[in-house]
Amino acid sequence: MILGEIIATIQKSQLSLSLKFIFLKMYNASIMFFRNAFLVDITSEKIGRVLKLDSIESSKLWKGMDAVIFNSWHWWLHTGRKQPWDFIQEGNNTYKDMDRLVAYGKALNTWARWIDSNVDPTKTQVFFQGVSPDHAGGAGPSAKNCGGQTEPLPRYPRGQHPAESVLEKVLRTMFTPVHLLNVTGLSQLRIDGHPSVYGHGGHGDMDCSHWCLAGVPDTWNQLLYAALIQN
Repeated sequence: MILGEIIATIQKSQLSLSLKFIFLKMYNASIMFFRNAFLVDITSEKIGRVLKLDSIESSKLWKGMDAVIFNSWHWWLHTGRKQPWDFIQEGNNTYKDMDRLVAYGKALNTWARWIDSNVDPTKTQVFFQGVSPDHAGGAGPSAKNCGGQTEPLPRYPRGQHPAESVLEKVLRTMFTPVHLLNVTGLSQLRIDGHPSVYGHGGHGDMDCSHWCLAGVPDTWNQLLYAALIQN
């Protein structure tokens, strides 16, 4: 009932097809999936679709949950037809574009402020899944991309993912405990785990950002499960 009242306060255009529910009768548990890839809001304005780095109205859906699990970054690099916004706005300033790492950091800070102001850590566990890396640029001289790769890398030669650094920096500023599901390092080794030429709906290009199933994301789920039962 409470969730229904919350949903009623959010514009239908914001929910669209992004909201899904699963009820597990055996465990008397509900799972809500809300796809807001940027955490902050995208609104329709006269100038077009605007990504608002300091607005987070859709957060109404997150209140009162036993556990909330967040994820972002993968979608921040999209351009062209895959980019779901036309402008970026922060305060009274509007931009046609912005360094995506900078924009990601600003959105995370907006999210962090909301969490610190609205989440009771005695009632709600907060998780943030770390950055899912891609291998579109390969990982060393022997691998230009993920194509034809059949084994994990023995080590990753490029160091920490820059978006993961941004995320960890924001988490360190927060008062509310946030459990970081640090999947980035282990996933950086799995250059063999992508669909490669079999991805993107069979268009024949190289998909080195998504993951095969069964595969690497199953390990992420195991880490989440361990964290949930530990707490």
